[in-house]
Amino acid sequence: MRRGVRLPLEQLAPYLLAVPELPAALDWQAVFGNAGPVEIEIGFGKGAFILTAATARRDVNFLGVEIERKYQLFTANRIAKRGLDNVRLARADARQFLRDCVPSDSVRGLHVYFPDPWWKRRHHKRRLWTAEFAAQCERILEPGGRLHAATDVADYFATIAALLAERPRLRRLPGSDAKSPAPSSDFLSNFERKSLQAGESVYRSVHEKLTVPRAE
Repeated sequence: MRRGVRLPLEQLAPYLLAVPELPAALDWQAVFGNAGPVEIEIGFGKGAFILTAATARRDVNFLGVEIERKYQLFTANRIAKRGLDNVRLARADARQFLRDCVPSDSVRGLHVYFPDPWWKRRHHKRRLWTAEFAAQCERILEPGGRLHAATDVADYFATIAALLAERPRLRRLPGSDAKSPAPSSDFLSNFERKSLQAGESVYRSVHEKLTVPRAE
């Protein structure tokens, strides 16, 4: 975690989102100071994706959610040094945060890259991807909004795909499940970059939220 000069906490404070203690829907205009579209990344780690995306698309507001305080502060340091005022970082359990704090139909993009697979069966209950989490993803996306997911674990990807297939307002986009895409196909997370450099497979999907539930 030693990269350059650490800025004092008061300089990081504008990028750190205070999470409500009680369930309360956030007002995005109040959070970001503008009415621009909002995209959320779950588990931003050291910030590779959110930093690159926020730099490239300054007209979009990005919110990162990460349970580890050290990564929140590490990434805030990187964001602050670049003066990216379109980024906020929340320290929270993503499952609770989406449920309690994110308004319905309010997010244009949702990014969930390389969540911990919790390999042992007895630990599967700790996995991020559950039926409830998939339902919350569907709820918070605005019509036409997109959910981007990726993992390097084939079995976990199959679980994710099955959970999202059950959501009536999510449609998997054709050709969005390419394995080991070229690095130029999207902004890379640190995990994805390492996986591709090691020659490992990366499984990705993109789902779009429909205006009305799809016909079965």
